[in-house]
Amino acid sequence: MNILYCGDKNIEKGLTLSALSLSRHIKEPLCIYVLTMSLWANGRNYAPVSRRGTLLLEQHLQEKNPKSSVRLIDVTTEFQQTPPIKNMNTRFTPYCMLRLYADLLPEIPDRILYLDSDVLCRRDFSAFYYQNMEKREIAGVLDYYGKWFFRKDPLHFDYLNSGVLLLNMKEIRRTRLFRRCRRMCRTRKMFMPDQTALNRLSESKKICKGKYNEQRKLRKDTVFQHFTTSFRFFPLFHMVTVKPWQVDRMHDELKLTVYDDILNEYQELMTESRKNYRTQENLPT
Repeated sequence: MNILYCGDKNIEKGLTLSALSLSRHIKEPLCIYVLTMSLWANGRNYAPVSRRGTLLLEQHLQEKNPKSSVRLIDVTTEFQQTPPIKNMNTRFTPYCMLRLYADLLPEIPDRILYLDSDVLCRRDFSAFYYQNMEKREIAGVLDYYGKWFFRKDPLHFDYLNSGVLLLNMKEIRRTRLFRRCRRMCRTRKMFMPDQTALNRLSESKKICKGKYNEQRKLRKDTVFQHFTTSFRFFPLFHMVTVKPWQVDRMHDELKLTVYDDILNEYQELMTESRKNYRTQENLPT
């Protein structure tokens, strides 16, 4: 199964947790692609995902399936050639738009599942991954809040959340969807730019059941849980943003302990990594 993540060094913890959650529910090899880049923008120096981190993840995944792999791809050149000029200074980092450059990379396969780094897998997702995508560019789930405000058709919900998207890259390349999205991000300032562009410009998206991108709370049939910002109305109106790596908040605020096995696996992996790193530092040169 082909999986796509995008981001800077700050996603490494979420990327690892997300990938570990996938490996617990799928026996097939995972071919993970990570798009990253070096960038100076908005007075900030963004660091790319480190090769050391992806190598560690790859080694761990290969203990479960020797055919699994993690491939780190630097897209600095592609990004600099057509930067999203109008959306470089939003509440979302420019790295959110990196997936829109996937069509320029010949190594990206025809079918690939994009996941945000704050998405955890709860069940086997084979049915979602292998669904019929003939003449469809993308498949995803309606955005829990955005479906009410951003739909193109006033009579139907059609606004997808882009945190979990099955991509038909062959069709995307044929229709030039990502190329048109890049142009839109370059010339028009938008709220949630990449998600907005994908929803406005895709003419053949497929809407799937909510269990494949549960954005509100864990349910019995949840396949992917996406830890997005949600709103609470009691006792007072407030926003809640809790990420999978915030263990205490997961327990105390969300009352979630079902992912503790993955969190423990992650901690063991990090402990082993630090131990190996210290050992290598002490080796004679």
